Amino acid sequence: MPSLVLGIDDAGRGPVIGPMILAGVLLEKKDEAELKKLGVKDSKQLSPRRREFLAQEIKKLAKDYHIVKVSASEIDSLMAKKINLNKIEAIKAAEIINELTKNFEKNLDYIEIIIDCPSVNIKAWQDYLLQHIKKEKIKIRCEHKADVKYVVVSAASILAKTTRDAELEKIKQQYKIECGSGYPSDPLCIKFLKTPEAKELAKKGLVRKSWQTWKEKKQKQKKLEDF
Repeated sequence: MPSLVLGIDDAGRGPVIGPMILAGVLLEKKDEAELKKLGVKDSKQLSPRRREFLAQEIKKLAKDYHIVKVSASEIDSLMAKKINLNKIEAIKAAEIINELTKNFEKNLDYIEIIIDCPSVNIKAWQDYLLQHIKKEKIKIRCEHKADVKYVVVSAASILAKTTRDAELEKIKQQYKIECGSGYPSDPLCIKFLKTPEAKELAKKGLVRKSWQTWKEKKQKQKKLEDF
């Protein structure tokens, strides 16, 4: 039976502004009970203040953790090469697995890896993930809603979400802007995308120019200029 468990989850898949974050939390299986006592659950079910508190507790309790930041410009670059968002997530999840297991034996049968799968086709996504993992005989469980079902994945979701929020706040502070959550569904974000500051942010590689929201904004702007 595995004595270690590694949970992986993402935050910021959909925003037009800022990075996507993936986090992995490596834990002794016996410590899962402690996470539950702390009230660790899917980050979407927690207030920002509670997430911040739990993020620090998770880092203290974890055997190890690793966070990957995928910038807007990197997402655009990879998507231009026909590597879609699901494949980007698989590549970055493999990066987390490789980093957190690099000092372990080649055979990882004592580690169980659980990932919140972003793709509707779980098998195809897992097969693509495995192509990028260096270790052999690895136990991976890819499931939908894993961030709700498994506390170690909930812990990863909290680290990913708090990191994403911090990165967005850095952008707001550095460029003195208000763009809401950065999601296309946020009226504050849509309002910001119409400003000259949004164009400057795009030049800095902080806006996902491959997103339909940005393309539509550019098309409307061009029509106005042509008129």
